[in-house]
Amino acid sequence: MLTNHQKLANLSYFCEINIDETMTISSKQEILKDFFHAAFSVDNVVFGFDEGDLKVLLIYRGAEPFKGMWALPGDLVYLDEDLDVAAQRVLQDLTGLKNIFMEQIHSFGKVDRHPFGRVITVAYYALIKTQDYNINASSWAEEAKWFSIKELPTLPFDHLEILVYAIKSFKEKARRQPIGFELLPKNFTLTQIQHLFEAILDAKFDTRNFRKKLLSMDLLVDTKKLEKGKAHRPAALYKFDQRKFQKFQKSGFSFDL
Repeated sequence: MLTNHQKLANLSYFCEINIDETMTISSKQEILKDFFHAAFSVDNVVFGFDEGDLKVLLIYRGAEPFKGMWALPGDLVYLDEDLDVAAQRVLQDLTGLKNIFMEQIHSFGKVDRHPFGRVITVAYYALIKTQDYNINASSWAEEAKWFSIKELPTLPFDHLEILVYAIKSFKEKARRQPIGFELLPKNFTLTQIQHLFEAILDAKFDTRNFRKKLLSMDLLVDTKKLEKGKAHRPAALYKFDQRKFQKFQKSGFSFDL
């Protein structure tokens, strides 16, 4: 069992604080207490794919600071709460979304990022099919709405910086791992998967080169079916080879065009 002197010595060491060993415990505690006045928050970047467009979910803030502005769904972490638990709770409280797989991507800690005091935020991101979920704003979020990442309102705090970082991370990962593929229907056309990649990577691909690259990965299975309800010539429908898909999930791939 460590004594109070030992605990304070360890803390001063890890915090790189030069504390005079002759000081009383109460004096040392007085010096160190300021280091425990910072708060933590979580901010969630939820991407959705809809009609060939990559979108992000924002809430309309009904509370200060920045009341009346669109922002990422975020809030403070409770003192007895783990970060991952907080991210799920905040997202559900503000948007109604629950049981969404989210990945922690980065922390943001500029001293003046929050007008109420020192708040360090940890960002998470997720990717979902917009049509599969109902968005219901609650708590102090007056509204929750999807925005195209190409048509964003002015964002408060450092939320634009967080969003830009999340988009960059998402693009880099999409070139190396099969993320985003779950946004496609079970059976899909080559055009649909091309539109998905173009939306994620914000790029236009030559159709012939794209299909050649995709088919060379030997990831797709021709279902021998054609799309229905189209006035033009129906396109062939494909599905993923699940065994190879799972292999790519583990080992990754290169999709540079």
